[in-house]
Amino acid sequence: MKHDQKRKITKFILYIILIGMSCIMLIPFIWMISSSLKLDKDVFTFPIQWIPQNPRWENYIDIWKRIPLASFVLNTFKITFFVTILQLFTSSFAAYAFAKLHFKGKNVLFLSYIATIAMPWQVYMVPQFMLVRQMGLDNSHVGLILLQAFSAFGVFMMKQFYQGIPDELCEAARVDGMNEYRIYYKIMLPLSKPALATLTIFTFVNTWNDFLAPMIYLRDTQLKTIQIGIRMFITQYGSEYGLIMAASVLSLIPVFIVFLSMQKYFVEGIATSGIKG
Repeated sequence: MKHDQKRKITKFILYIILIGMSCIMLIPFIWMISSSLKLDKDVFTFPIQWIPQNPRWENYIDIWKRIPLASFVLNTFKITFFVTILQLFTSSFAAYAFAKLHFKGKNVLFLSYIATIAMPWQVYMVPQFMLVRQMGLDNSHVGLILLQAFSAFGVFMMKQFYQGIPDELCEAARVDGMNEYRIYYKIMLPLSKPALATLTIFTFVNTWNDFLAPMIYLRDTQLKTIQIGIRMFITQYGSEYGLIMAASVLSLIPVFIVFLSMQKYFVEGIATSGIKG
């Protein structure tokens, strides 16, 4: 009885600590939303006025007029959509081969590919840019999409998930006459929804928030993404913090929607891909 009571108290204290930490992490986001509804002179007032007395909703309208925000959002969505789709396909397809097929040099090839995770992008950033420029794909969305169409992390995560699926399913399908492509499409993909949802969230968030790659490869204003657009606005109108915060809030909405729509599969995918394999 005492053990159960001690366990309940420990769990209660742990929940209180986690809730407190969550609230602390949410403070910057709450301040950002609050600041997006204020005049510039009221953003840095102290003590902080968390709920503006006269919310300035015009900030969310003015930001669309100051910079071509609609174009930036569409460009970002285009790049993010195609990168996410391509990474889901290439990562799941390669992971199936590494997890369920047997061929010479499989382990060496897999380890060599996964080892690239340890190499920061800044190490090969310059030679990669020179290669893309020689191919004539710089200053284009196509070049940026192709550069991010493959993910070693995605292959590793999907392989971990596939290894938790019994090999007997694949063997039974082969006996029934299904080839490897149909097994991948008919069996593996439907069973890997949690892992695919997890990879979708990671890829979508990373691509949507990417700043450095679009800044390097995209020169024309009509091709730039929302992160570059916000940076351009800060450079031109550095003191209009209310509009800057409004643009930042707008840039977070798609990420928030994607995460909420897939959070159920996200938690399940993290658990399964992290334990199995």
